[in-house]
Amino acid sequence: MKAVILAGGLGTRMREETEFRPKPMVEIGGKPILWHLMKILSSQGIREFVVCTGYRGDVIRDYFYNYSFRNLDFTTRLEGMGQVKFHGSHGESDWEVTIADTGPLTMTGGRIKKIQKYIGDERFLLTYGDGLANVDLSALVKKHEELRSALTITTTRPTSRFGVVSRDVSGKVIEFLEKPPSSEDVNIGYMIAEPELFSLLRSDDVLEERPLRHLAKEGKLGSFHHDGFWQPMDTQRESQILNDLWARDSAPWKLWE
Repeated sequence: MKAVILAGGLGTRMREETEFRPKPMVEIGGKPILWHLMKILSSQGIREFVVCTGYRGDVIRDYFYNYSFRNLDFTTRLEGMGQVKFHGSHGESDWEVTIADTGPLTMTGGRIKKIQKYIGDERFLLTYGDGLANVDLSALVKKHEELRSALTITTTRPTSRFGVVSRDVSGKVIEFLEKPPSSEDVNIGYMIAEPELFSLLRSDDVLEERPLRHLAKEGKLGSFHHDGFWQPMDTQRESQILNDLWARDSAPWKLWE
């Protein structure tokens, strides 16, 4: 099964980080968050990736095109075409990465529509390039098959950013909860899609709007609840949270050795 990763957004809420690079290339512990996401997936058997680029897609393109140069010693002759010999191997040698330019302003549904030729008639995993989670992919696929859905999303209840206060009519605090779980589920990506999804998409679609509403109405949208770790990276503060976890060697998404 291939993984399709949406990595083309503008990342406007992290402008201090994304002025010169796309958000999926913002680093955690010296590696792009996109790399961490791909390591999560590859540790569970997915090693073919289609990365949907847009804003500053050249940064992603250059990163993977020069991946071996970045990670291995090499010898080259400085004449003619400059033949290169790499020494050793890296942990991503079995990855197959397709970089697809899906346009700087294309919406999520349109991006998926544009990469249909790289997926064909296969089931695929679909996710966002800026959120990390220790999702059990085998359990997700099992749930998808049980529901017979066209698309199964992974949901969780995020922790509130703020403390919650309960008070009586006089104003006296009865209870204080420091960042409790939300009462509502949210879609965190890590979706399993059947190829029929492509037929529902238009070039100007936002996946999370008309297509998902249509699937829900038709009874073809499933959900898999994830009780484990999930952390998006929408702000500089959230980037720091992920970097702190990595620095302490306490990253719950690190499913690989």
